[in-house]
Amino acid sequence: MHIAIAGNIGCGKTTLTRLLAEHYRFEPLYESVENNPYIYDFYSDMKRWSFQLQVFFLNSRFSDLLSIKPGMNVIQDRTIFEDARIFAPNLHDMGLMDSRDFENYSSLFERMMSLVKNPDLVIYLRSSVPNLVAQIQKRGREYENTIRLDYLNGLNQRYEDWFEGYDGEKIVISVDDCHFDSKPEDLKRVTDTLDRYIFKNRF
Repeated sequence: MHIAIAGNIGCGKTTLTRLLAEHYRFEPLYESVENNPYIYDFYSDMKRWSFQLQVFFLNSRFSDLLSIKPGMNVIQDRTIFEDARIFAPNLHDMGLMDSRDFENYSSLFERMMSLVKNPDLVIYLRSSVPNLVAQIQKRGREYENTIRLDYLNGLNQRYEDWFEGYDGEKIVISVDDCHFDSKPEDLKRVTDTLDRYIFKNRF
C-alpha cells in the first residue's frame, strides 16, 4: 500500500509521515530537503533558481516512486503531483519561472507520470497561512526566513483547487486545531480514520 501525505510548507507532513510509519510499520519516504543543493539559493533568489529546484524535487520524487516495489507498504512525504500541479505553476504565475522552463518542466513531468501509478491514498493536510507561518518560524530553518506571504497564499489556493479535482482516494485533515505531534488523542483521530480506509481496502 502506498499512502502519500500532501500539504503546504510547514503543515506537518514530515512529522505525520514519521508517526504513521512508526504506527503502521510502513517504510517512510522523506522529502529531500537538507541535502538539496538548490534550496538555499532558491530562497535567496527565487527567479534565478526556481527551475533547478523544481527539477531536483521532481527527479527525487520520481526516484522514490520507482523504488516502491510490489508488496511494499510506504508512507510518502509529499507527492509528485504537488511539484508539477502546485509549486511549478505557482512560480510560473508569479513570474518566478519563465514560460520556456515551465513548458520544459511540464513535459518532463508528463513523461514521468506515464511510467508510475498514483498513490493508493492521498492525505491532504489543510492549514491556514497564519498557522503555516507559525510552524515555519517554530522549526527555525534559516533558509525559510525569507518565504513570502504571497508565495504561501498562492500555494494554499492551488492546494485547494488541486485536491478538490484530484481523482483518487483521498482524505483531508485540518491541522490548525489538530496537534498530532504533541497530543496522542489527535494522532488517534488520524489513525482511526486511516484504519477504516486500510481495513476497507485490505479485506
